[in-house]
Amino acid sequence: MTVIDVQKNPEALTLTLTARFDAPPARVWQVWQDPRQLERWWGPPTYPATVVDHDLTPGGAVTYFMTGPEGDKHYGWWRILSVDAPHRLEFEDGFADDSGRPSPDMPVTTARVQLTADGETGTVMTVESTFPTPEAMEQLVSMGMVDGMSAALSQIDALLAGPAA
Repeated sequence: MTVIDVQKNPEALTLTLTARFDAPPARVWQVWQDPRQLERWWGPPTYPATVVDHDLTPGGAVTYFMTGPEGDKHYGWWRILSVDAPHRLEFEDGFADDSGRPSPDMPVTTARVQLTADGETGTVMTVESTFPTPEAMEQLVSMGMVDGMSAALSQIDALLAGPAA
């Protein structure tokens, strides 16, 4: 299993998933940087993503939708806050309507991704999500965020086994 640790901290309003990969940080960074690779893991296995826009620069945006097993579509967006390739990425993460506009009814989280070398050829990735309120944290966790993110991250190993972009 790729995910090696999950920490929920209701006091700090954070959820942190830690995963380890048998590839160096520069290669793991590519699964975020390349929209075609991002599509292959962002979202649970039964909800593959389609990336519509992908500007991984500060102030840039990523928009996407995930398609469920019944053909239902779920839209999302990121607003890129900071990038330090291939080590750090920080973005706001939210739900959207079918035209890509942020959904006012759903919470926005801030995600911080850290890639740290682990030995000569490995990488530890931490993905920390910060919630605006305890209610927002409870809402997203109860919707299956932990299982969904764990399942999504577990798809990265297969990508890393293939050719680099």
